[in-house]
Amino acid sequence: MKVLLINGSARPKGNTQRALEEVAGALNDAGVETEIAWIGAKAIHGCTACGTCGRRGDNKCVFADDVCNELIQKAGEADGLIIGSPVYYAGMNGSLVSLLDRMFYAGGSLFRFKPAAGIAVARRAGTTLTADQIDKYFQINCMPLVSSTYWLVAHGREPGQTCADAEGMYTMRTLGTNMAWLLKCIEAGKAAGIPAPKLEPNKPWTHFVREDLLA
Repeated sequence: MKVLLINGSARPKGNTQRALEEVAGALNDAGVETEIAWIGAKAIHGCTACGTCGRRGDNKCVFADDVCNELIQKAGEADGLIIGSPVYYAGMNGSLVSLLDRMFYAGGSLFRFKPAAGIAVARRAGTTLTADQIDKYFQINCMPLVSSTYWLVAHGREPGQTCADAEGMYTMRTLGTNMAWLLKCIEAGKAAGIPAPKLEPNKPWTHFVREDLLA
């Protein structure tokens, strides 16, 4: 079993990385392999709603010059997914928003039914909104949310300060332990002949604007 953890910060060794390392340590202690992938500090394309990924059906974004397609592949191969973001202006890092929009639009089917969690790190405020913002990608993609004993947040400004947030670190470790437990439960279910649910075919799309009234 393997969990992919995505560091959505522009800083490779900041507090978001440290929080993810705490989660990864607990997963490793429970016998689960981990990989922490950094999104980098270079520009990441936003989704242009071109629809190319849907027409091709290859789970790849048309923009191939950033980390999106690489992370789609890594997340597709992993058994679980944890995404962390710093808080700059009361929400997710803008580069991470651009990345996740494209990852889930092009490759969401590869992540379906995999346990997931979003964590947020900030000096002070905006963490719960940011963690919830990340979780919404999972909620519309049939991905079980993994919980802890508190909201999945940690606090710190300068690199390493998150380590002083004892409750935040405890929350991260508990998240890792709970993720490992859920992964093992899913594995046991598969061994017992319980497959992942099947979605109903032909999902209805209900629009708020009635097209028949626009003529």
